[in-house]
Amino acid sequence: MASPEEREPQSEDYHSNSDSPVTKTPDLGVPSSSHYCGRLYSSPLNDSDVAYYVGLAVITLASIATRLYKIDEPYHVAWDETHFGKHASWYIQGRFFFDVHPPLGKLIIAVAGVLTGYNGSFEFEEPGQQYKDTPYVGMRVACAVLGLLVVPLGYLTVWELVRSTTAALLAGVMLLCETGTLVLSQYILLDPPLIFFIMAASFCTARFINCRNEPFDMEWWYWLSLSGMFIGCAFSVKWVGLFVIALVGLTTLKDLWDLWGDLTLTMKVIAQHFLARVLCLIIWPAVIYMTIFAFHLMVLSNSGNGDGFFSSEFQSMLVGNELYDHKVPEFVAYGSVVTLKNNRGGGGLLHSHSHLYPEEYGNIQQQQVTAYTHKDDNNRWLVKRHNHTEPEEDGQTVLTHGDWVVLEHTTTQRNLHSHALKAPMTATHYQVTCYGEDGAGDANDVWEVEVVGGVSGDPVRTVASKIRLRHVNVGCYLHSHSTQLPKWGWEQLEVTCNPRRLDKNNLWNVEGNLNDAMPMVSFDFYKPSFLSRFLESHIVMAESNSNMKPKEGEITSQPWHWPINYQGQHFSGGDYRVYLLGNPVVFWSCGVLFLLFLMILVGKLLVDQRGLEYSPVLRDTLDCLLSGGGWLLLGWFLHYLPFYLMGRVLYFHHYFPALMFSIMLAGTVLEFAVSFFTSLFPYPLQGTVYHTALAVLISLIIGSFVMFSPLAYGMNGPKADVPNSSYSGLKWLQSWDI
Repeated sequence: MASPEEREPQSEDYHSNSDSPVTKTPDLGVPSSSHYCGRLYSSPLNDSDVAYYVGLAVITLASIATRLYKIDEPYHVAWDETHFGKHASWYIQGRFFFDVHPPLGKLIIAVAGVLTGYNGSFEFEEPGQQYKDTPYVGMRVACAVLGLLVVPLGYLTVWELVRSTTAALLAGVMLLCETGTLVLSQYILLDPPLIFFIMAASFCTARFINCRNEPFDMEWWYWLSLSGMFIGCAFSVKWVGLFVIALVGLTTLKDLWDLWGDLTLTMKVIAQHFLARVLCLIIWPAVIYMTIFAFHLMVLSNSGNGDGFFSSEFQSMLVGNELYDHKVPEFVAYGSVVTLKNNRGGGGLLHSHSHLYPEEYGNIQQQQVTAYTHKDDNNRWLVKRHNHTEPEEDGQTVLTHGDWVVLEHTTTQRNLHSHALKAPMTATHYQVTCYGEDGAGDANDVWEVEVVGGVSGDPVRTVASKIRLRHVNVGCYLHSHSTQLPKWGWEQLEVTCNPRRLDKNNLWNVEGNLNDAMPMVSFDFYKPSFLSRFLESHIVMAESNSNMKPKEGEITSQPWHWPINYQGQHFSGGDYRVYLLGNPVVFWSCGVLFLLFLMILVGKLLVDQRGLEYSPVLRDTLDCLLSGGGWLLLGWFLHYLPFYLMGRVLYFHHYFPALMFSIMLAGTVLEFAVSFFTSLFPYPLQGTVYHTALAVLISLIIGSFVMFSPLAYGMNGPKADVPNSSYSGLKWLQSWDI
């Protein structure tokens, strides 16, 4: 990192209230800019190496203390530790599972668990489950270490952008005292590694830009490579890491555009700049991302509860799966007991159970049919002739393209059935049920088999054949999609009969095939390559991500709630309550300073457009503020606005990467405001005013942290809305459920 002493001095400076020259401070400007960061008030704090390092050391030590304090409490599973602790356990056991997020964050937690003595045996069944003798603290500490590093990274990033120790310190103190960020740092979650990698990528990018005057030297390559590494890591924790990739990408495009306009550079040099960025910011992150996925698939080599989300070919690679190292009949015959898997990414297995459709959805005597992503005996179907008059020929007559069949649910002995009634969730489709008794039904149980690309007489092959099942009477096609049924349907996936033939969700394949009368073949020839598994994993993740909807009774939030700190989120309940809520002083100050920044930006544009003259020092100060602050504003927009376009369920914690940029922007604007306020006083008083104002502001921020810290560290006793509660003074908004 660069300290203040590394900046070259300028010749002279001017106080805004005096025309007399004074000793010039070191150049604290961004080297890639045509201006330097002038100061309306030249504080020794901004010019001192000691202040720079002391400030960094103090906020780092304070971050360590606040993030590790009471790290073992509560002594039970809190909120999403249920998911990510369980995922860490499955990594340690090598059991395959499915999650909507990439692997890196969960791998970090698992490695931390192994290094601190956790063997993966704890079940993480539900929030509130007592840890007892389970060594869980190591996994929390690993997350807390990544969380605490966010504070010094914020300090360093602000300094790189505006070269002000004061601005860096204000941003660092605000990050330190942000109670919501503290909560997210102390639990087994993906948020600490995600935010850490986003902040690290932002710092490295800012540092790289400041190396622009010495391209292709070791330091230049070092920071460019680190930027690529951290954006790759951010994307490997959650796909919202794409937003910091966009920030770095737009910054890089601007940098290349400036280089293109530099007529002193040859086309060869510009091409070298371009290729260096392609190598470090595209190829290098992609290699990191794919390597992490390769390790993920290698570690999770055993069958687990996530198998059913993936294709039959994918499952054949998992030790313990019924398709692994297994021989099955190559062809499907009458008398075979099969399982049918919907061919879309994340598709489920055709499933039924003894529960009936509610009365409002048609005949209550007819049984629910769904798609289920887990292996279950209720996924099995007996293949029968449509007329039941010909013998099954000992299970050796092969099912072919164009055959009419009946599928009997083996558990309940009812037949797969459809009729011209609306489906429960998709009104443009027809309902699919199970009907009949002891294998006997009616004419609406008959389906025609269509092998994709097949002609009459082509056999149906296990796994390899993609088939459609056309209902003979209604003319619709058996269909499944990502729509979930309500609780009465056990939140399984809806199965319908689709009037449209050419819909990819009408495609199925036979995954399981039980028939002792048919010759067996090895499943090895179905096994996919790494690239196939990598691509399928992403198709399934994308499908599941887009279809994450709130469950009944679940408390969610909307993006407009987040910047105003409208509503918090419970992390732990009962006698030990932890409530994720942003420090309102920090949150609302960020909002005010955000608006002030926009006013300054608009004001400067208007003044410059009119060609009005003003102090050179003020001009330089504003240029520096708007350059560094504008980059942070872009970071905030990129990490916040996309959530308005998302259809998936959203929670308050999704806002915190954007909050990091908002706080860093607030630190830069607050330092400008303090300097401007100080410059209005006579020169002899400016030092006193400046440092007094800083002391008051920092004291208010720290005081607000002390006030609201019980929300993060745990509350006991009656809630804030109960008379005489010790927390009643903290409920500043009625929407806060403290």
